[in-house]
Amino acid sequence: MLVHPVVVPGSGTLSWTVLGDDDVPVVPVDRFLAYLTDIGRSPNTVKAYAHDLKDYWGWIGLRGLDWREARLEDVGEFVAWLQLPAAGRSGAVAVLPSAATAVTAATVNRKLAAVSAFYAHQARNGAAVGDLLAAWKTGGRGGWKPFLHHVSKGRQHRGRAISLKVPVKLPRILTVAETQAILDACTRLRDRFFFALMHESGCRAGEALGLRHEDIAAAEREISIVPRDNANGARAKSGGRTVPVGGELIRLYADYLHEEYGGIDSDYVFINIWAQPRGQAWSYPAAYDLVLRLRAKTGIDFDPHWFRHSAATRWQVSGVAPAASFSSSCERTLPAVQRAALGQARGHNGPHTMRDLGCHHLVASCRTMMQPVRLQRMPT
Repeated sequence: MLVHPVVVPGSGTLSWTVLGDDDVPVVPVDRFLAYLTDIGRSPNTVKAYAHDLKDYWGWIGLRGLDWREARLEDVGEFVAWLQLPAAGRSGAVAVLPSAATAVTAATVNRKLAAVSAFYAHQARNGAAVGDLLAAWKTGGRGGWKPFLHHVSKGRQHRGRAISLKVPVKLPRILTVAETQAILDACTRLRDRFFFALMHESGCRAGEALGLRHEDIAAAEREISIVPRDNANGARAKSGGRTVPVGGELIRLYADYLHEEYGGIDSDYVFINIWAQPRGQAWSYPAAYDLVLRLRAKTGIDFDPHWFRHSAATRWQVSGVAPAASFSSSCERTLPAVQRAALGQARGHNGPHTMRDLGCHHLVASCRTMMQPVRLQRMPT
């Protein structure tokens, strides 16, 4: 089976489908993925659903099951099958009990969410799906009737009947020294402004790549994140917002326009300047290639999203509510255990030590996060 890209006729929107062993689209899955595209889900989201449903379809194929007749017990077996090494999934190779699981609990739960959404879509469209897996109840907000529903006095159940416990994973952050090292390793103003923007505003990489000049209000020192279709496929994950930024970031933007951007005619802030096609919106693969080069140069194995985590942490350490960047964007803020730790770092009393809380940074590093980062280059 194969996950394959498709282009929607007319709109040119990128989407994805799942091809069976006969190289023909799997019709129920294809219709569901087309529905996700029609309601505006991002191509990356549709692609993730396609890969998850490809795994599910491959499993029911091995079991010889009809997808409409799958039961809760079958889904439990699917979960166990997902955790087998790739070589053991076909059943041709015995798997030792000591063998490590192939995927994490979070990945399994994500795949279950895709399967659950697929069956919900099918049930809404009148498909007769297995009663023990899901029975969609119309009216109100809707909900799943899980296994043993008859003993729960008719109450609706919003969660999945099967899920794995996921260990608490605290967000990774960058220290001031690491952030400064990444900025100073950038030899071009465009690259430096890209990371400085994420550091200052807490925006995502895709939101930065979709930024237009009209979104930067220099006099007001504000950056607007606007959901729109972009030529490079970059997307604002959810909702628009306006974020206040500092004067140093605006000056860095002006330096970038004056020294590198020049007279290139483009609406996009981040564009190809030294590569072809010149003036085209900078793509995420090109930006991530820069990340890989900076990892090798600095020795810091960072991800662009860490700048967003660091901004949230920095604002919580300082006691500033990051509503402008996070409230309308559905971003998961720092977990309660970390907020308690940060409260201690700010001098609040609490029942646990930082070590007991398992926080990913110490009190000292919390305080040093409030030291300023030099966004502009040092004069030569």
